[in-house]
Amino acid sequence: MAMEPTVKVALGTASFAIFWVLAVFPAVPFLPIGRTAGSLLGAMLMVLFNVITADEAYAAVDLPILGLLFGTMVVSVYLERADMFRHLGRLLSWRSRGGKDLLVRTCVVSALASALFTNDTCCVVLTEFILKIARQNNLPPKPFLLALASSANIGSAATPIGNPQNLVIAVQSGISFGDFVFGILPATLVGVVVNAGILLCLYWRELSDEKCVDVAHDDAVEVVEEDDVTSHRFSPATMSHPRGRGARQIDGSDAPDAAGCEAHCCCEPVKPAATNGDTKVPDGVGIHQRRGSVLRGGENGVAPVAKEQEYNSVEKEEVAMEEWKNKLWKTCVYIITFGMLVALLLGLNMSWSAITAALALIVLDFKDARPCLEKVSYPLLLFFCGMFITVDGFNKTGIPSAFWEFMEPYARIDTPTGVVILALVILFLSNVASNVPTVLLLGARVAASAAAISPAAETNAWLLLAWVSTVAGNLSLLGSAANLIVCEQARRSRQFGYTLSFFSHLQFGFPATLVVTGIGLLLIKSN
Repeated sequence: MAMEPTVKVALGTASFAIFWVLAVFPAVPFLPIGRTAGSLLGAMLMVLFNVITADEAYAAVDLPILGLLFGTMVVSVYLERADMFRHLGRLLSWRSRGGKDLLVRTCVVSALASALFTNDTCCVVLTEFILKIARQNNLPPKPFLLALASSANIGSAATPIGNPQNLVIAVQSGISFGDFVFGILPATLVGVVVNAGILLCLYWRELSDEKCVDVAHDDAVEVVEEDDVTSHRFSPATMSHPRGRGARQIDGSDAPDAAGCEAHCCCEPVKPAATNGDTKVPDGVGIHQRRGSVLRGGENGVAPVAKEQEYNSVEKEEVAMEEWKNKLWKTCVYIITFGMLVALLLGLNMSWSAITAALALIVLDFKDARPCLEKVSYPLLLFFCGMFITVDGFNKTGIPSAFWEFMEPYARIDTPTGVVILALVILFLSNVASNVPTVLLLGARVAASAAAISPAAETNAWLLLAWVSTVAGNLSLLGSAANLIVCEQARRSRQFGYTLSFFSHLQFGFPATLVVTGIGLLLIKSN
């Protein structure tokens, strides 16, 4: 592609530079408007400077990606309400045999959760719980926090719904859900094992096996308000607000706060029975109203003890019914989510499969969906809209094409040297320009170069791009949103606060990223 006139190149580059600065440094002093506004500003400047036309800007917005992102956000919200993440937290500590065992479990659970529910969501939910069991057992938090963030990034590479850049690759490449998973799964499995091995080697002496880790099942995963997290990129869904320790549902789980989604089936707390038959209880509603009537009945000569026993029997039946309804609702949520995954594996349209599952959950809930829909990260959707337009405008300047024309002879995937050079370019750009813009800038070009070799080489090129751009997030603390979510929530934890520094992360992240990336390249290339 030929370079555009100098003026258009300069204006397009300036617009993209503004977008990049605000995407990487959202609170930059001279323009602290944040990532979403920065993305829209970059898009507006591309149109205003006539780098692209208004019609081209509208066409640049990829609706299938936005639909898939929205659907997975809604499903994640309902899975959180159904206690999926609390069950994962309990799995971490159930009959654990010490620090080393707990570290391995953290890697496995984090990788699994991120592959199904996105890496950022996994880190938002599990950070506080991991800090808790580490502190309770006199274990250093650092290796567990590193295990959570790094394994979440590696695990998210396994599926198209694991992270935003995979969503982009899956839609643009046309690779089916099943082919994507089976193409990257071997690299993901080995990568998680190698990552855990590196952590064990680095922190073997610090992990004590003297105390067996076994947290009671009543301990819940406390979710930290996501608004308090300052992330490098966005979390796919806004999770629940903090939950009070004393607020419990009838199934023993924490009840959501008033601002979030209400529990599907809940009942008002019952006040203690009056000890004096002459004491009147104010009229209420439901159970409380019947209780007041029973107690007042004692004043009219009816035996209060018999009435109280009758009331207790009715109350137990109602509580049992509410518990049964709550369990049935949670089971239906899991079934619908499983059905969505089956539809994706069968090769059905990914965007509409996710949207269908989301709407099925909303209908199943059978109440006003606004509280749950408010938890969707609409700023993320707007950020993607602006980014699509900004990147498309920058592509039209001809600079990305000129860069790729220079690199292509050295970065062809039909040679080992070319694969290594391509991986290094992706690693560098993913940490400098962020992984999603890197995928948008390089994806089509890398695939076109590989397609000239063979269709199989084109598929491998997309999978290599997905693998390297995702694992690149482990290189430094600023490399991925998951890293910063873990770091920020650990620092702000009221009871178990811990500061994970940039250099302490780099000591592990730099060598681990190079090793895990290299092993993944060998496994994906051999498919």
